Amino acid sequence: MSFLEILQKNAMIPEKYKQMTREELENRVIEVKKQLGSRLFIPGHHYQKDEVIQFADATGDSLKLAQLSAENTEAEFIVFCGVHFMAETADILTNDNQKVFLPDMRAGCSMADMADIEQTERAWEKLQALFGDTILPLTYVNSTAAIKSFVGAHGGATVTSSNAETMVKWALGMKERILFLPDQHLGRNTAADLGIGLDEMAIWNPITNELEYDGEVSNIRVILWKGHCSVHENFTVQNVADTRSQYPDMKIIVHPECRREVVELADMAGSTSYIINAIEQAEPGSSWAIGTEMNLVNRIINEHPDKQIISLNPHMCPCLTMNRIDLPHLVWSLDTLEDTNNIIKVDPEISENAKLALDRMLKNS
Repeated sequence: MSFLEILQKNAMIPEKYKQMTREELENRVIEVKKQLGSRLFIPGHHYQKDEVIQFADATGDSLKLAQLSAENTEAEFIVFCGVHFMAETADILTNDNQKVFLPDMRAGCSMADMADIEQTERAWEKLQALFGDTILPLTYVNSTAAIKSFVGAHGGATVTSSNAETMVKWALGMKERILFLPDQHLGRNTAADLGIGLDEMAIWNPITNELEYDGEVSNIRVILWKGHCSVHENFTVQNVADTRSQYPDMKIIVHPECRREVVELADMAGSTSYIINAIEQAEPGSSWAIGTEMNLVNRIINEHPDKQIISLNPHMCPCLTMNRIDLPHLVWSLDTLEDTNNIIKVDPEISENAKLALDRMLKNS
């Protein structure tokens, strides 16, 4: 059976789950959680729907949830409510007695999919020919296991939006240049905040397999993979201008996956945890425009009625792939834990090198 056939099979939820009422679905989750107890662990990413996140045993970003899954050694079944690369990371870090499931195998990440291993290997060959052994690869944790493995095999490390500055500093202490995958915006914002000029940054276009740069290539210190988050790239300079015009006293806080020009105009920028903590610590009565995923923004709004909070982009939609996991898929996954439906298993060789990249990050950040 081909990968596509497996994916299609695992995405075909039985009709009975679609016909169940919300109350029936919720009661079934409660029942399974009670039956399995500590044998079951449900991590839920911040961007998940409320109907799913209510049953999460832990919430957080992708790396934190993967680490918690690994630490929770009593759990035989990890039902990861997130997207594919997150479940892969959980499988990489957990032990052989634990199984990781993704309730809907179609729940991917457009950013992670913008860098596949064939493109990366082609790029590396050309960049080595151009720059020699002067480049260290870094990859955002929002990447496939294969990309993490590639980076690990070539001496590099993963990064998160929280530790990106520390890891870029580390990498530039190891080699003259870095290749930053797959999100150009996080790479650009991080490098710029460290004082690296935009004229020292080039873009690698994986579609044309070419370096995009005007100038003397010997000046390049950072090579940015031409990828992006389809949610965060939709926050614009015009959104900032409109917010400033309508709410002059409102603070703007954005995620560093946003475009450089948006980050520069914002009052604050940081990871998902940074944004959550900033709002939690803010004075009652303060007002905020948040530039990140809409499910999370709505949750923050509901949790902080003492503050005025809006989305920086009033027309923003939730992340479509994150939104694929709903109660019917969660219940289906819980009902079929003894089957192979929706199981995530990373090849051992890929897992070994990917873990190297993750371990280097944890050691140096």
